[in-house]
Amino acid sequence: MYSKKIQSQLDKKKIDTGDTITVRAKDRIYEGFLMPKPHFGNPDILVIKLSSGYNIGIIPDSIELVATTGSRFDEPSEPEKPKKGDISILGCGGTIASKVEYRTGAVYPSIKPKELRAAFPELSDWPIHSRQIFSLFSDDMNSYHWKIIADEIEEEIKAGSSGVVLMHGTDTMSYTASAISFMLQQLPVPVVFVGSQRSSDRPSSENKMNLVNAVFSASQDIGEVTVCMHADSNDELCHLHRATRVRKMHTSRRDAFRSINSDPIAKVDYRALLFQPLSDYRKRHKQLISKKKFNENVAIIYVHPNMKPDLISRLSDYDGVVLAGTGLGHVPVGAFGAKHVKGILEPIKQLIDSGIPVVMSSQCITGRLCMRVYANGRLLKDTGVIGDDADWTPEVAFTKLSWVLGQTKKMEEIKRLMETDIAGEISSKSPIGGEQ
Repeated sequence: MYSKKIQSQLDKKKIDTGDTITVRAKDRIYEGFLMPKPHFGNPDILVIKLSSGYNIGIIPDSIELVATTGSRFDEPSEPEKPKKGDISILGCGGTIASKVEYRTGAVYPSIKPKELRAAFPELSDWPIHSRQIFSLFSDDMNSYHWKIIADEIEEEIKAGSSGVVLMHGTDTMSYTASAISFMLQQLPVPVVFVGSQRSSDRPSSENKMNLVNAVFSASQDIGEVTVCMHADSNDELCHLHRATRVRKMHTSRRDAFRSINSDPIAKVDYRALLFQPLSDYRKRHKQLISKKKFNENVAIIYVHPNMKPDLISRLSDYDGVVLAGTGLGHVPVGAFGAKHVKGILEPIKQLIDSGIPVVMSSQCITGRLCMRVYANGRLLKDTGVIGDDADWTPEVAFTKLSWVLGQTKKMEEIKRLMETDIAGEISSKSPIGGEQ
């Protein structure tokens, strides 16, 4: 709360939180949004947000109202009707889909077309319509929400959308995007996931560059699921990544997303109308293939020293297991009968013999599995572990196995589907330079 002295000035001028004001202090004039007062600190200090995005605290000599702002709780306007050929922007939550409401200080979804165009005037270059599916932290999402997203994308495509953009939290965006890649195949329009590492009220936010480039990418001749994020720490351009190849590789950097074992699909810069392909990609198809059954009872386990065989045995309640193994696809097996080795080969074999598929991936992230080099790998391959020669990430192995188990329960068919490149998740050769 502000002090009685400050609050009386605000009440006298009919100034409310969120209004634009000018504040004179020590012969300097500041202009910005009036922010709510934190519950700590000097109550005589007025807090405003400057146009740069930074907050400052001022002991004011005088305060003047410049303009009032409408509350987000005002009666909503009539929603825009989507038109055939529009690019659809669907909100799933996350930092990119939020803004600060200065009357309350709360963060809430900003997904209405008018709000988007006001925040990002550049979007006026494309016909768009938008709506909120749900607003969740991406860590709270699971296969239930993936199914909803797939349904909504399919609905937009059937209604005549020319491209679909999904605003999504960054933490699990690679899981969701890769899951959609398996659920919706031979896409007749681009599907582009986009997020933001930093919120819109921060001057370092990359939300505009990412979102507008995602919409620009959704206007291209692409027939697969992609992710559009910053290519470097500056605001130079974005990379468009294949959904089954992308991974968040940093907790907070704006260029956190990288294509793994593949080049990005393209460099993208809407300002220069630049769409520069960096690798092959699938063009728009005529007929969508929709296979949205998903098995949510799949586990992913990271292999580590001192693993107890009982840990693997306890996975018998799952329908499928992904191992993030070491190196070329290894786990402790005790191949040479050495003392004090806690091998887990036997419980892995028991899982497979009971009809539970076990799939290998690597903690190394980049590089290809090869379970034919060392004895450990050969024993795992002979036991029936799936994944030899694959170069998928652990996340993609997880989402793919979950999808495959939604299609079949037959072990031979599971193995065949897992070893078949469906959405660009398995490459025939690895790039010399690895990730870009």
